[in-house]
Amino acid sequence: MRLKFPLLFAAIAATLATAPAFAAGDDVNARVARVLAQTPLIDGHNDLPWEIRTRFAGDPAKIDLAADTSKLPAPEGEAKLMTDIPRLRAGHVGGQFWSVWIPVSLKGPEVVQVTLEQMDIVKAMAARWPRDFAMAYTAADIRRIHKEGRIASLIGIEGGHQINNSLAVLREYYDAGARYMTLAHSSNTDWSDSATDAPAHHGLTPFGKEVVREMNRLGMLIDLSHVSDDTMNATLDVSQAPVIFSHSSARALDDHPRDVSDEMLRRVARNGGVVMANFALDYVSDAYRRWDADRSAEQARYSSPPFGGLYIGNPERAKAALAEWEKAHPAPKVTLAEVADHIEHIAKIAGVDHVGIGSDFDGIPEAPQGLEGVDKYPALLAEFARRGWSDADLAKLAGNNVLRVMAQAETLAAKLRAERGPSMARIGQLDGASVKTK
Repeated sequence: MRLKFPLLFAAIAATLATAPAFAAGDDVNARVARVLAQTPLIDGHNDLPWEIRTRFAGDPAKIDLAADTSKLPAPEGEAKLMTDIPRLRAGHVGGQFWSVWIPVSLKGPEVVQVTLEQMDIVKAMAARWPRDFAMAYTAADIRRIHKEGRIASLIGIEGGHQINNSLAVLREYYDAGARYMTLAHSSNTDWSDSATDAPAHHGLTPFGKEVVREMNRLGMLIDLSHVSDDTMNATLDVSQAPVIFSHSSARALDDHPRDVSDEMLRRVARNGGVVMANFALDYVSDAYRRWDADRSAEQARYSSPPFGGLYIGNPERAKAALAEWEKAHPAPKVTLAEVADHIEHIAKIAGVDHVGIGSDFDGIPEAPQGLEGVDKYPALLAEFARRGWSDADLAKLAGNNVLRVMAQAETLAAKLRAERGPSMARIGQLDGASVKTK
């Protein structure tokens, strides 16, 4: 049929060319599948390696990740596993930062040994299931592995205590494959303050700032999850590279120190970094956080060893009393939509270029309804599709933002390495008699 109004149709065509990459009637699941076929979905934090260590003696051969691990019995008081290959495939995961976490109670050379053992678990997973996993060390690696139909496996070190106050150890971790490090975990290090410990340094010591500079030189991403606001600010003052929060949410929606304030979100945007939203119930729901605090207080009232509590020395009675309290005070429900609210808030304050996903799967005792395991990421993205996000913005959230940050850190590192060699600084030289952690 001949068109009678060519100018009108030309105008319509021009309008469509600039419209979002979806039509009103598009099926959201089809849109999400299309985005994830082109863009690797990258999760910033999964604690499965520690679960393999504690439940399976650190041997991936003792767990069949090719089967549904949610069917495995869990130790008393612990959650069912949230990760396995079938669910990773169902979740269209393209890249996973596996957390290499060790307890803050470990000290000295032992922290280095256990960290290396945890890194070895990640590599053993990739070696045991090579059709599904491949180790990745650069942004280009992730894109290549995703195109091959495999899951890019990356290593993130979850605690600055793990370098044992040694820049040489930091470099060895990088050479062994670590691509981010969280500057502190639940307690202060000798050079950085944690969000959940009493301030010791009010940010970073001189040695802590040197750690940041050396991470920039290496190309190792700086992770500010778990650190205090003072440490965040001190790091952003020093770092030349974009930072990440590998698993943190928005404090405006849940006033937890592990979450990120609006002021800090604006600083992250200026830095070019990414905040990857966490799924932990305490960090998502303020109502749940308050309920959990009340539960902890009630638990302490019943039993506070060695001398306190109504039922001290009678664990069965204390357990029964707590069960009665829980029956009368059920936990608030936490949902996928609330996680989406955090992501939308981060995008609103920092911009859609500065948000990602950092589930904390297998490091949390319970997940929000609708996000129970690694197969649920498409449902989360579908929520944003329904909320009006474009395909381009869905791709940014899924992985493009993290890939940009990695590429920028790699480019900066190449420049810095050409300008200077490795730092030989030692903590005693830079910090002297600085306050030490307990």
